[in-house]
Amino acid sequence: MAEHPRTAPARLLVLGAGAAQLGLLEAAAARDLDVIAADRNPSAAGFALATERAVISSEDEAGIERLARARNVQGLISPGADWPVGVAARVSERLGLPHPISGATAVLATTKTRQRERLAAAGVPQPRVFSASDPAVPFPCVVKAPDRQGQRGLTLVRRPEDFAAAVAAAVAEARNGGVLVEELIEGPELTVNAVSFDGRFVPLTVTDRLLAEPPAFGVALAHEWPSAHPVDEVVEAAAAAVAAVGIENGPSYTQIRIGPAGRPYVMEVAARLGGGHDAELCRAAVGVDLNDLAVSSALGEPISPRGSEPQALPGVGGACILFLVAPEGVLRSTEGVEEAEALDGIVWVRTYRQPGWRFGPLLRGADRAGAVLATGADRAEAVFRARRAAEAVRFCVDANPS
Repeated sequence: MAEHPRTAPARLLVLGAGAAQLGLLEAAAARDLDVIAADRNPSAAGFALATERAVISSEDEAGIERLARARNVQGLISPGADWPVGVAARVSERLGLPHPISGATAVLATTKTRQRERLAAAGVPQPRVFSASDPAVPFPCVVKAPDRQGQRGLTLVRRPEDFAAAVAAAVAEARNGGVLVEELIEGPELTVNAVSFDGRFVPLTVTDRLLAEPPAFGVALAHEWPSAHPVDEVVEAAAAAVAAVGIENGPSYTQIRIGPAGRPYVMEVAARLGGGHDAELCRAAVGVDLNDLAVSSALGEPISPRGSEPQALPGVGGACILFLVAPEGVLRSTEGVEEAEALDGIVWVRTYRQPGWRFGPLLRGADRAGAVLATGADRAEAVFRARRAAEAVRFCVDANPS
């Protein structure tokens, strides 16, 4: 009998190979795919999970397009990072590849000023926006670069005399020299992780984002599920924001603050997986493999809501991600990981850095040293287990290396 030639595996280009991309890369590696990871850091942890590595910035759009053409990829994806979302969408359009969002939607998803305009037009609740020259700017306020992620170019300004310096810092960080000035919404911060199917919005997890300052026993940030707050209006606001931006397919990540009188305010919506292991928490908490759904969506494979609805898992009523930080200095070694992973309820413990890495000031996202994912019968038990595991992990550094 004649043998039929084996169909070549699909080739997926993943933009980024750092901590925020590890879950997606693991999901892709578990399938019969050729996975190319692109990252400017030659020692990025995610390279170990890829078939090929490309040492190139995920924000280098021309370079990413050349790579995608040369390697004849069937899909591109940017998990956990904002700006490359647009790179992936635009390159996919130019190459005629399937992609969950259009280039136009990617602009709205990655440029905060444009996003604010679209949300306002749709009547989505959000902070008030001011121009930098507006004498009515309230204090305190938030000044940020409109096209940066995380804390880059962001300042909480409490006094008018500090405003000009904050604006200058945001302009210096912005890719296009712009600035966004918003009123400060005081209140709890929640994250809605969801997936959309032809415009149908399916919420998966709503987590509380908690910041420890100063860090307690090496923990800087926590994502805790389920939220301790009423979430019906939060989910409604997230769904409205996702629709306004035009995200009809694939994952979305919406940050919301609960302001006065319990009203939700949309702080940001992104057409991607969350960068804080949100998809891994989703799988552990409600049994939906959001990373795998994102891979399928990037490759243009048919996906449907069936099997993607949150479900109750035996013994799991709570889940928690704790991000770990290390003391400032040069890393010598990391200890206690196996001990931590052996504890009850620990799904995994990840450390991101190899010996020789220099940790900077605490609480900077780039200096996260690792993370713990734990589950429990309820949220309190999951948090307790995660903290106990975090206490077992030790980052040994040279504070004053020669």
